[in-house]
Amino acid sequence: MEQQVMDEVEKLGTIVSIWAHPDDETYLAGGLMAAAVANGQRVVCVSATVGEHGTDDPVGWPPERLGRTRRWEAAAAMAVLGVTDHRFLGYPDGGMAALDPAGPVERIAALLADVAPDTVLTFGPDGGTFHPDHQTISAWVGAAWDRAGRPGRLLHATMTAEHLATWGERYEQWQVFMTDERPVGVAPEELAVDLRLTGVALDCKIAALLAMHTQVAPAVALLGMDDFRALNAGEAFIEAPPAP
Repeated sequence: MEQQVMDEVEKLGTIVSIWAHPDDETYLAGGLMAAAVANGQRVVCVSATVGEHGTDDPVGWPPERLGRTRRWEAAAAMAVLGVTDHRFLGYPDGGMAALDPAGPVERIAALLADVAPDTVLTFGPDGGTFHPDHQTISAWVGAAWDRAGRPGRLLHATMTAEHLATWGERYEQWQVFMTDERPVGVAPEELAVDLRLTGVALDCKIAALLAMHTQVAPAVALLGMDDFRALNAGEAFIEAPPAP
């Protein structure tokens, strides 16, 4: 992989990457995780759900079938990225916000205490797309990180103003946003991590994404492979804001 990416990721040390659905982690941190593994860093990836309701065709893809298939797809994607420790928490896809957070927060806090990461990756409060599951896992991870004694740095996935200016219209065509709200792009100087993937690093991430066929096939058909690659070539994170 490109040395610049490897060098930027090396400073993150041991990484715990926690998301709502399998594919979230690959879209937002696939290149970062692959580089970390290649560097010899420990990477623990966590999916709160198996994404059993992530389809526009629930008749053709009932939850049991889709959940099983998405586990297979995630295993294939993790194999491409080199991540060997991928854990599922088993919470209901689309139903996380309705759960009592006490149990999940305690569970995630125990995981963080056990792994003792240098860096924790997850969504920001807006969930990127304002998906309730995304927003819920962000809140759970923040509370768990606090409870575990704030091990390492907590980083939130974000989009830069430049990225949104370039790709905002394509996101609208893709219909990724769950509400009328839209993310606010950040300035480059606000970023804690700003990866620009090219060459082998980008090929690796795209191969991992394509392993998740049930989720990415519609996006590739809509955007075309060139735009799909370019749109996913950046991964950006900011430091989580101080707790109130």
